[in-house]
Amino acid sequence: MVAGIVLSVAMVAVCAHWLGMASPPWMVASLGASAVLIIALPSSPLAQPWPVLAGSVLSYLVGVACAALVPNLSLASGLAVGLAVAGMLALRCLHPPGGGMALFAVLHPQESTAMAAVPVLLNVLLLILMGVVFNHLTGRSYPHAQGRTVSTRKDAGAFTSADLDAALLHYNQVLDVSRDDLVDLLHLAGKAAFQRTLGELRCRQIMSAPVHAVVADTHLKDAWALMRKHAIKALPVVDAQHAVIGIVTVADFMRLANLEVHEGMGQRLRALIMGRPKRPDQVQQLMSSPVLQVVAEQHVMDLVPLFSEAGHHHIPVVDEERQLLGIITQSDLVKTLAAAVAQR
Repeated sequence: MVAGIVLSVAMVAVCAHWLGMASPPWMVASLGASAVLIIALPSSPLAQPWPVLAGSVLSYLVGVACAALVPNLSLASGLAVGLAVAGMLALRCLHPPGGGMALFAVLHPQESTAMAAVPVLLNVLLLILMGVVFNHLTGRSYPHAQGRTVSTRKDAGAFTSADLDAALLHYNQVLDVSRDDLVDLLHLAGKAAFQRTLGELRCRQIMSAPVHAVVADTHLKDAWALMRKHAIKALPVVDAQHAVIGIVTVADFMRLANLEVHEGMGQRLRALIMGRPKRPDQVQQLMSSPVLQVVAEQHVMDLVPLFSEAGHHHIPVVDEERQLLGIITQSDLVKTLAAAVAQR
């Protein structure tokens, strides 16, 4: 970076002499500040070619005008810098060294004329060209590209474009970063925070435990009584080794209860002739098997497609030996996601 500033300013001086600009203002001190922005902060909106070029020349001309029209040096100095900033803001070419250009023109009225704007323009053009060459050789983008894919999205993560506009209005200051870069930065920061809060979270950290379970030959009325007593909607079914072999849910009981609802005359006649089907009375006759299971050390993020796409509502959590440890519900996952978003 230091080498780039040295080379840029030195090359501008050499080229200025080579082009015959031997008399003042062949170099203006504020070009040093412009070089710092272009080389050290090439992505800054204040360092882009249009602000550097237009801001510098406009400010110089404003300074020349103030020096000629305002006899009081103090007042002319203040007006020159203030009007230069106002003009740069109006033309969207704010470049802080432009204030130095305006002040230079007021403090050196003999050297600063309207015609002298030509060597100033050439100096600035040379500096921009050196900035393009140096940044390209060092692998950096200059001029800095704007309007990239992430920033053109209507919703960048947890905030919308309108949210960003409201925040910038409340901030009420000029930021040394483009709006697009700010959106990208916030989006990446939010993504990193989400990954930090949720990406390493394991199933054992959000599961409900201990979990109520039944064995396969448990009577249905006992299973139903257990579910009502503890206000739960699913019971894992385990074998003698406490390994999960199935699951019975409230939805299973609801389907069982509806077998004889609204039984018509035709159904009754068929039942009289063929005999009624034997109603299940044990959990093993009603449970869903095999049942999806997750390991306790599995990432929580793995559960998202299982709940959102596969339609599962309750997933047993087991250890490496496939023994039941706990259970995760849709509500558990939603609470975890909400907490992760709130921490962003």
